[in-house]
Amino acid sequence: MPREIFDKNWQFLEKNAMLSFEEILEVVDSFVIFGLKKIRLTGGEPLLRKDLEVLIHMIKSKYPKLKIALTTNGSLLKLKSLKLKNSGLDRITISLDSLDPLLFQIMNDTKIPLAQILEGINHAIKSKISQIKINCVVKKGVNENQIIPLIEYFKDKNVTLRFIEFMDVGNSNNWDLNHVLTRDEILRIINEKYNFSELGREKISDVAEQFFDTKRNQKIEIISSISKPFCSNCTRARLSSEGKLYTCLFGFQGFDLKRILREGGNLVNEIKFIWNGRDDRFSELRTEHLNGPRKIEMSYIGG
Repeated sequence: MPREIFDKNWQFLEKNAMLSFEEILEVVDSFVIFGLKKIRLTGGEPLLRKDLEVLIHMIKSKYPKLKIALTTNGSLLKLKSLKLKNSGLDRITISLDSLDPLLFQIMNDTKIPLAQILEGINHAIKSKISQIKINCVVKKGVNENQIIPLIEYFKDKNVTLRFIEFMDVGNSNNWDLNHVLTRDEILRIINEKYNFSELGREKISDVAEQFFDTKRNQKIEIISSISKPFCSNCTRARLSSEGKLYTCLFGFQGFDLKRILREGGNLVNEIKFIWNGRDDRFSELRTEHLNGPRKIEMSYIGG
């Protein structure tokens, strides 16, 4: 969340403007009808939402087969890991762009010390959350020198390390195509030292390609939405905290589900109408949107 926008004078949403946990569960009820298999709680920083583990427990108690994942910056994991595990959280993804303390703070525009994040990751591992992934956004000329150190650091920690091409999400991250280190360039850096071979995607709708080095017994993943867009296989929708549904991470506008919920409308029919009408191919048509309307910020609808 850019501090030049979200400063001390920013007026955040009143509690009633956000969906309650009960309303979120109603949305989940509707999506389950259409075959929902996984929920990801993201942000901003989702662990700032008070009692988030209560929401996880509510969903998991009603739908034990649903996989529930969380994406976090890791700063609160020392306090929260065990509660998250006990509430039913299946998977957790932690953002970590650098193992260099100063570079970490510069890239994330934060004063949170790197040591706090690494300690949080260790607590997540100790809590035995079943699947832990580390996300590293690679920006050319900035942190590509962190690729090898990250691979080394996480080799024996039972986590999956993911490298992500620098994406043009929102309007405030100063995205420039010249700052994109592509999938092939990332892989070239890696395999100058290692021998990771391509496994592909587990499911066609997965965003990440998997690679495995048999000698190291280590798996990594790469997300390449810039150099190899995968819009045609996307099955994700995003729900903002105030109840707007977005059918694309790079979306320009959302659909107001909160109004439907609070006015007693038919949520199932509304979602069906929205989903059948979607035609999101931003990553495939990126150049056509360069001078288009302002995109929704990633800090608003998550990754």
